[in-house]
Amino acid sequence: MTNDLSTARPDTFLLGGDLPVRRLGFGAMRLPTGTFQGPPRDPGTGVAVLRRAVELGVNHIDTAWFYRRGTVVANELIRKALAPYRDGLVIATKVGPLLAADGVPRGEAGPGELRRLVEENLDTLGLDRLDLVYLRVGGMGGPGGEPVGERFAALAALRDEGLIRHLGVSNVDAAQLAEARAIAPVAAVQNSFHVHDRDDPLLAVCEQSGIAYVPFFPLGGGHRPIDAARVERVAARHGASAAQVALAWLLSASPALLAIPGTGSLAHLEENMDAARLRLTEDDLAVLTG
Repeated sequence: MTNDLSTARPDTFLLGGDLPVRRLGFGAMRLPTGTFQGPPRDPGTGVAVLRRAVELGVNHIDTAWFYRRGTVVANELIRKALAPYRDGLVIATKVGPLLAADGVPRGEAGPGELRRLVEENLDTLGLDRLDLVYLRVGGMGGPGGEPVGERFAALAALRDEGLIRHLGVSNVDAAQLAEARAIAPVAAVQNSFHVHDRDDPLLAVCEQSGIAYVPFFPLGGGHRPIDAARVERVAARHGASAAQVALAWLLSASPALLAIPGTGSLAHLEENMDAARLRLTEDDLAVLTG
């Protein structure tokens, strides 16, 4: 890979004001299976991927209690691979969705159910306190349309008990974020965002407020796929892959943005992590963003 240096960008972010994390982290969703309804993956490979991710400098791992397929559970893989956890490793998780019989998260937990979900995360990860817990709202649909205050207050109470260090929200609009922030500090927002799905106004809010912005679908997916032709054109200039270009664009988009690409493959992990070295030029950005 060739590197065209442009404006220097920070490589770390102070999550919640006190947890320094590298801006290129790791998402655990694809460790148990490639899709929610796909076959289980080999847990031994998942353990190897996690250990290699930390060797490569990852200190921010994003997971969820519902990342599982059959007997393969992302949180249990994280515990097996990395416990006892090294100092400085930040593990974020999500609660809210409930799994249907087919293994797809469809229903949403009420305020009274969130303690159980938080305690399941603590148990499966082998932790006494969770670094960051997102309230994931809206099911499989887009953000907005429902209040979050009662459920977020339930998580804030668990934070006051010492079970959670920082709180986040996921799949939210501006009104929902404001509602949550009126109850307790929000350390991170996790919404759909990538090089060709970049219309979320909450990124600017996060920048102004010192809140981490953590995209899901960083390499495409969701309701607006990546325009592969444009990304591949830039990738050819750098001798890089399309995934590396998409990740490099995210890191250039905002100093508040944390990328968490996920994979169940050691080769893809190495490729994704190498994206941190890629610097995009102004011409590259013009091609990517039109």
